Amino acid sequence: MRYPSLTEFLSRGRAHLAAGPVGLILAEDAVEVTSTVRHHRDLGFRSLIVFASTELTLPESLGLDTVRVDHDMTAEDAMTTVVNRVIGAAPPGTWLYACYNAEYLFFPFCEHRTVGEMLAFHTEERRDAMLSYVVDLYAGDLAAHPSAVSLEDAQLDKTGYYALARPDPANHGHPKERQLDFFGGLRWRFEEHVPAPRRRIDRVALFRARPGLTIRDDHTFDDEEYNPFACPWHNNLTAAICSFRTAKALKRNPGSSFAIGTFRWHNSTPFEWHSQQLLDLGLMEPGQWF
Repeated sequence: MRYPSLTEFLSRGRAHLAAGPVGLILAEDAVEVTSTVRHHRDLGFRSLIVFASTELTLPESLGLDTVRVDHDMTAEDAMTTVVNRVIGAAPPGTWLYACYNAEYLFFPFCEHRTVGEMLAFHTEERRDAMLSYVVDLYAGDLAAHPSAVSLEDAQLDKTGYYALARPDPANHGHPKERQLDFFGGLRWRFEEHVPAPRRRIDRVALFRARPGLTIRDDHTFDDEEYNPFACPWHNNLTAAICSFRTAKALKRNPGSSFAIGTFRWHNSTPFEWHSQQLLDLGLMEPGQWF
């Protein structure tokens, strides 16, 4: 099913938001849209909604159960516009998830448990949002894959991740409680090509809709309790979004493309497309879920 605008979708398509978890896939281009939809469908999302510009031709293989909404995802503030308007239209308490194309959600034990089961546990822990870490993927051979995207030759960094205290401007710059800024991956190794506000790899990608809730352009929320990595009494589940988005951008941008001959370094390792590898590397946390 296809809707010609975001406004039309929110007017006539609210039934697709009636039962969560709902996946919002923000397609900035046509790269790996099909595999992104397929991956998240296999995780158990009840609805998948792809937002893409009218000029973007998407394959028929997306399936009849996938909704397409025409919206220019390259426009300024496109992410916040889409997500905030969907939050306002969804029934309160509905779990939503937002990612871009060529990004793939992983959570602990996702090969055997659905995203609905995971979020049910997270809800029982009285959490309304889940922190995720964007783990950069990149093709190991850029000569064979000049776009830096290859599912078969995907690499990731096995080390080089770190966190800094997140200052609170409203509290004289003192660190915010249970919030950190996380860094690593391509945005750390090639930081000279990445604007400082875009270097963080933490993203609140899973969250429950609530009247008045607003996402900001740095993927945090105006409700500060949506942003921590843990609740006050113990560490919570976290997830990973394995993403070609940064690699794509670095190779597409003329300012960085010719300066980068390869993304591989001595700490590159093949991505195994399995949650256990991410757990072993410390790139997500099972919390109390076993």
